[in-house]
Amino acid sequence: MERELILILDFGGQYKQLIARRVRAANVYCEILPHTVPIERIRALAPRGIILTGGPNSVYAPDAPVFDGDLFSLGVPVLGICYGAQLMARMLGGRVEAAATSEYGNAELYLDAPDSVLFQNVPASTVCWMSHRDRIALLPPGFRATAHTNHCPIAAMEDRERGLYALQFHPEVLHTPEGAGMLYRFVREVCGCGGTWIMDSYIEEQIKAIRGQVGDGRVLLGLSGGVDSSVAAALLSRAIGKQLVCVFVDHGLLRKNEAEEVAAVFGEGGGFDLTFRPVDAKERFYRALAGVTDPEQKRKIIGEQFIRVFEAESKALGTVEFLAQGTIYPDVVESGTGSAGAVIKSHHNVGGLPKNLSFSGIVEPLRSLFKDEVRALGRKLGLPPALVDRQPFPGPGLGVRIVGEVTPDKVRIVQEADAIFREELINFGVDTGTGQFFAALTNLRSVGVMGDSRTYDYAVALRAVQTDDFMTATAAHLPYALLDSVTNRIVNEVRGVNRVLYDLTGKPPATIELE
Repeated sequence: MERELILILDFGGQYKQLIARRVRAANVYCEILPHTVPIERIRALAPRGIILTGGPNSVYAPDAPVFDGDLFSLGVPVLGICYGAQLMARMLGGRVEAAATSEYGNAELYLDAPDSVLFQNVPASTVCWMSHRDRIALLPPGFRATAHTNHCPIAAMEDRERGLYALQFHPEVLHTPEGAGMLYRFVREVCGCGGTWIMDSYIEEQIKAIRGQVGDGRVLLGLSGGVDSSVAAALLSRAIGKQLVCVFVDHGLLRKNEAEEVAAVFGEGGGFDLTFRPVDAKERFYRALAGVTDPEQKRKIIGEQFIRVFEAESKALGTVEFLAQGTIYPDVVESGTGSAGAVIKSHHNVGGLPKNLSFSGIVEPLRSLFKDEVRALGRKLGLPPALVDRQPFPGPGLGVRIVGEVTPDKVRIVQEADAIFREELINFGVDTGTGQFFAALTNLRSVGVMGDSRTYDYAVALRAVQTDDFMTATAAHLPYALLDSVTNRIVNEVRGVNRVLYDLTGKPPATIELE
């Protein structure tokens, strides 16, 4: 079945990935490309529809980003959002000017054309999210206004006959409650997409593509046990079996029992047909980190040691033709590249892979997917919830959750405290789906009293934040009963700890991790 494509042209809008995710939620495949993409390539891609994103510029500025006007002659529907709406108006003969009153934030939207396909089942008055200082002052020929706000007389417009639609507001954000439906109707009804973008078809497509690329060659994957690399391993396993070699480096900075859990899934008897190559490098990493307290130096040491271990294992394997990576679509978009394999993702986010290893090609079976789609794919492939739903874990591991020098005993403390915290979160039914929750070890030691003896032990810090994008975060308001239970368990069950602190700092000013 031929894949239906919605093309998103990026004009620098901060919500471009949200637009893509809303389109994907309608089971329609989409790609984000820069607005400078040549019209010849757009024709070759044969999209079913095109969306123009927002952006920070004014369309009448001398250096305003534009696109090839032939876009409107392709015969496919086009939806302009915010800047994209204004650009559509200006390029088709309308007028855009500075608004007397800018609109930022929630605004009441009033429908002028409830018969518009985008506004089907939308109340006559609803809330939308505005972010503009310019406005469409004159409709282009053939258009009609379909909605307005108190400060924006043309908040939406359309030329239904030519399939051209424009929204001054942002339908992709949650602050526009009817917005997801508007985007759904654009891609499904206006563009005529059937909604065939589903995980079953993706699996079939990728298996065919992987086999076509790899042939009889071997593929090397650095398996961290994180969501992306685990799902990549499961998909590659289904496609090429034992041709896939997964190198799993246990650097001694993993969460409690994590190495055993990864081995149980991907090792012998785990149900996946692949070559699993575990490497116990704990002592090597501990020796390299001995006496080091600077957080950046610790990161560099961990990255360097990982590269050396990975390099040694790669050479020991003999000829391996391909390198596989768990690159996902946000990595591709943020890298600014549109070509496969142009940027090799740093394994574990701790440094580049060995430069002296040569491969015939890079295999990136997840590069079309967002994180939630990767998780959905993992479920389809039979990965256990413990791997599919796990929270982000830093590449340097517990090395950045231990303030000061890293020692085996400190690793034990933070592993046990973290395991208790995660266990109690489950016991209390706390939803940790949109955040990060973990225990870290401070470098603070203080006097305590346990039993009839004085102690001089460490303080553990609990970190729990809620976030949608990990760029900003707020402290989670956990129940006091939960914090009390976690504290009691840690001080009683974890040797070397006599205090438990709860970090209430958001990001900014703090980072999510301690180091």
